[in-house]
Amino acid sequence: MIVTLLSGIAASSWARVALRYGAVAVAVLFFMLSIRRSGERVGRQAERLEEMEKINETQRRMLEAAARRPRDRGELVDRLRDGGF
Repeated sequence: MIVTLLSGIAASSWARVALRYGAVAVAVLFFMLSIRRSGERVGRQAERLEEMEKINETQRRMLEAAARRPRDRGELVDRLRDGGF
């Protein structure tokens, strides 16, 4: 019954045109939704990258500061006397 109804609707030329435009509209809608979702994903990845860069920069500065620290008390006293801090 439904098959005969659909075949009757698809038999008219205006219905075929409407179905064709409807199919194109649905395809365009799905395409735009997928582009939006991939854009959101790229945005989240960019935020993650920025956070990782900040973290790496902070860790690099901490390592550089640790490399410049006085090795023992004598070196600390010398640096304090020289005004190196």
